[in-house]
Amino acid sequence: MDTTALDAATRRYRRAEAAFDRARTELTAEVVALLRSTDERGAQAEVARRTGWSREQVRQIMQRAAQTPPATDQ
Repeated sequence: MDTTALDAATRRYRRAEAAFDRARTELTAEVVALLRSTDERGAQAEVARRTGWSREQVRQIMQRAAQTPPATDQ
């Protein structure tokens, strides 16, 4: 049984998953930073519109972020 193509596809899939995870982490960090920096009315709704996430997902992200204080430069 030749599994060369299967192994190659598996490697591509794992690389894509890792890239997706990194992008999601970066996007989440940008969302948190933006929403922490503004008290503008409708900001969460705008983030939801731009990201494609629901407003509930954005609220949950912010709730999790509230449990972790923002990083400070030392």
